Amino acid sequence: MSGLAVIGSQWGDEGKGKIIDYLAGKADMVVRSQGGSNAGHTVAVNGRKHALHLIPSGVLNENTVNIVGNGVVFDPEGFFAEMDALESEGIPLGAVFVSDRAHLVFPYHRLLDGLYEKARGEGDIGTTGKGIGPAYMDKIERSGLRVCDMEDASSFRSRLEAQIERKNLVMERLFGAPPLDGEGIVGQYLGYAERLRPFVRDTGLLVHEALMAGRKVLFEGAQGSMLDIDLGTYPYVTSSHPVSGGFATGAGIGAGLIGEVIGVTKAYTTRVGKGPFVTELADGTGDRIREIGHEYGATTGRPRRCGWFDGVVVRYSARANNTSGLALTLLDVLGGFDELRLCKGYVRRGKRIEGFPASVDALAECEPEYEVLPGWKSDISGCRDFDGLPENAKGYVRAVEGITGVPVKIVSVGPDREQTIVRSEVFA
Repeated sequence: MSGLAVIGSQWGDEGKGKIIDYLAGKADMVVRSQGGSNAGHTVAVNGRKHALHLIPSGVLNENTVNIVGNGVVFDPEGFFAEMDALESEGIPLGAVFVSDRAHLVFPYHRLLDGLYEKARGEGDIGTTGKGIGPAYMDKIERSGLRVCDMEDASSFRSRLEAQIERKNLVMERLFGAPPLDGEGIVGQYLGYAERLRPFVRDTGLLVHEALMAGRKVLFEGAQGSMLDIDLGTYPYVTSSHPVSGGFATGAGIGAGLIGEVIGVTKAYTTRVGKGPFVTELADGTGDRIREIGHEYGATTGRPRRCGWFDGVVVRYSARANNTSGLALTLLDVLGGFDELRLCKGYVRRGKRIEGFPASVDALAECEPEYEVLPGWKSDISGCRDFDGLPENAKGYVRAVEGITGVPVKIVSVGPDREQTIVRSEVFA
């Protein structure tokens, strides 16, 4: 199989952008299959960092074809802002195509996102405010507008005007919010429609043809498995399926065409926003990890909650994704600690439990069962092969394998492409 999926094994922010960018050098095509501009991948090339939110990470490889699939909720304003920013820096970009079946994000989605979140009060779920949830609501309600609807300007205008009228009623009656300027939004999106036209394709067909021709296709997603709408820590989740099965649907292909799944996981654990976090370190150690690892959201700038590596989470994610290998990132951040801890199991009400709890209330009652390992003092950011790592760092990697039951195929020791150790060839 020539299809490789790169998924997040935790709550997102695992360093997928760096791993995907590295692997994209071997790929003919990179496919983004779900989510929207609420994602944030930071890719460092030649010492310069580039934050990508909607455009596939392979765009920085000029020989790679990049696909925004049908499962993505597509914000044209954000898309063109990213394209313009990259081009202004003189970066040679790969080809980019957008699915004609992708649903559109509109200003009323972003406004409603904030209004709904504010109305939840203390029960807020920590959305990014990018309009992703409300856009998926319209999609499931079957009232959304798609990229293909932009083809006929007259029809698009009438359908968008009707939708804006409905949304203005909702905002006025539920929240007392002033109405949006319908004509301004329509004019703005008709302009986007003209500019977007050269990028629009039946991307499912393009992906299928590439796979049938034996080309190497890399599937990437936003967020992480623990934010999946079905499998994650509900309700503190996203509105889509950032798991390998969701990638297939969001790309418009059969699941059997994805032959390998690499789970990206930090050498520790982070999450943004609310929800139970069994290994969280609400102390100086957590603060130290945050500052060394620069753990602040690429999209929101919010500080991430930090904790020790949670093997229960990564085992659960591996089962949900049929993970065949791990990419362990940010191992360099843990240098300098006297000892390190890895969670190998959960204890709830005095009993060790199997699996991962469905209920966040049950998860909040869980306590971590740790394996304690010695740390290392040296800087490993210059290491380029596994044998060159300190013995304690190699022991840590092997412990991750033992706890998760999944081989660590890639180890990242820094943000740049060159700071990548490949233990087992991926996408050869």
